[in-house]
Amino acid sequence: MESKHMQKKAWHCLYALSLIFLFSNARASDYAEALTKSLLYFEAQRSGRLPYNQRVPWRDHSGLTDGLEQGADLVGGYYDAGDHVKFGLPMAFTVTMLSWGVIEYGKEMASAGELEHALEAIKWGTDYFMKAHTSPNVLWAEVGDGDTDHYCWQRPEDMTTSRQAYKIDETNPGSDLAGETAAAMAAASIVFKKTNPHYSHILLHHAQQVFEFGDKYRGKYDRSVGVVKSYYASVSGYMDELLWGAIWLYKATDREEYINYVINKAHSFGGIGWAITEFSWDVKFAGIQILASKLLSEEKHKNYGGILEEYRSKAEFYICSCLNKNNGINNIDRTNGGLLFTRQWNNMQYVSSASFLLTVYSDFLANLNQHLSCPRGNASPGELLALAKSQVDYILGLNPKNISYLVGYGLNYPTKVHHRGASIVSYREKKGFIGCTQGYDEWYSHNGSNPNVLVGALVGGPDRDDEFLDDRGNYVQTEACTYNTAPLVGVLAKLNQLYGLQLIGSY
Repeated sequence: MESKHMQKKAWHCLYALSLIFLFSNARASDYAEALTKSLLYFEAQRSGRLPYNQRVPWRDHSGLTDGLEQGADLVGGYYDAGDHVKFGLPMAFTVTMLSWGVIEYGKEMASAGELEHALEAIKWGTDYFMKAHTSPNVLWAEVGDGDTDHYCWQRPEDMTTSRQAYKIDETNPGSDLAGETAAAMAAASIVFKKTNPHYSHILLHHAQQVFEFGDKYRGKYDRSVGVVKSYYASVSGYMDELLWGAIWLYKATDREEYINYVINKAHSFGGIGWAITEFSWDVKFAGIQILASKLLSEEKHKNYGGILEEYRSKAEFYICSCLNKNNGINNIDRTNGGLLFTRQWNNMQYVSSASFLLTVYSDFLANLNQHLSCPRGNASPGELLALAKSQVDYILGLNPKNISYLVGYGLNYPTKVHHRGASIVSYREKKGFIGCTQGYDEWYSHNGSNPNVLVGALVGGPDRDDEFLDDRGNYVQTEACTYNTAPLVGVLAKLNQLYGLQLIGSY
């Protein structure tokens, strides 16, 4: 035992030294500042009655009658991007990723003084999900209508567009939405288990009910809620979300029924069949596969070893694709500047989610004293983390344009973000009503910078040639989304802890 302990200690020293070597010549990024600002962004996206400790001063109360026509209290939650629709699926994924970040890196967030803000960001979402789950087999999926919303350019405080709400139920199923919402509440229940056990218990109760509903009444939510198809269509279907919900419920409850679900449906639901090169609000397989891989390190899961190893094989396909170490076309493209490039529209969402999974898997390998074996060579845990760091550094300004794509960070960042609230004078400064066309005429078409800085927003980012046009009308590149920033929070906390070289003293 003594020699094994010494061997492990030596491995971690080597790992630490390799990180120092890898990062020593890089231009320093202030990860603590970026972490603080990334959490501010969620306060700018809040819908509902804002709390007394709201830190984004240019926002005010909005959406205070949401759900009223339907006889439900749907006040609260988040606007997903630069408009004012509350879309359930991306909102739930945002909260799941914030929660996973806290589960993995809560101590690092606490040491940076940001854990409470992360918990507030999660709770703002989960409070809404519990409201939206009005009975065991009813979950409100959306508030507002993307089509009518896009006719207007208004502040959220002035909204005159439809606040029609749409739900899934027994006759109008939505297993993908139910699975992701169950995942969000289950993951959040883990986050609050020690600090707020009563709240954690209530969340878990809702998560189990929502999952059971989604599993029993199966179907894609975009077939039941047709208005979502043009905005957040469920291209991957619902099987990944049901596996995702089940594995998070297993982590939250330790109940065998959930691990059996993940194991027994591994083949039929594609958990070990799909080798994927993206992880997003729509496609969850890589995240499931990495969570399943992490179960292998626990003795109690040895009976599931065969299936879990298959999950791990697919997880490593994803990681190898990020590292450009798969064969042929099975790698994620990169720009000349080194940015992972999945697709033109809002590419940064895939960069931040990849960075998070790389960081988590790096820790997993380091704890097992293992390297990653890819078709085109091995990779150390440090190499995985170095790639994640390079992506974050690109985001923060180490790129051919010297632009920080995290708004408000650094000296040069997008100033014409495609965002209604940020682009119009603050309601607190000018309370006079601003209508649909007035917003377009006076503010959307305005050539100057936005009057309000959307601090912490991660915009869509550059094209495959590292080119970027800072223009309000260029929504493909200048619109930001909650699920862009959410995975970044945990990575920033980890990098902040590492970059201070605090780890040296423990070896």
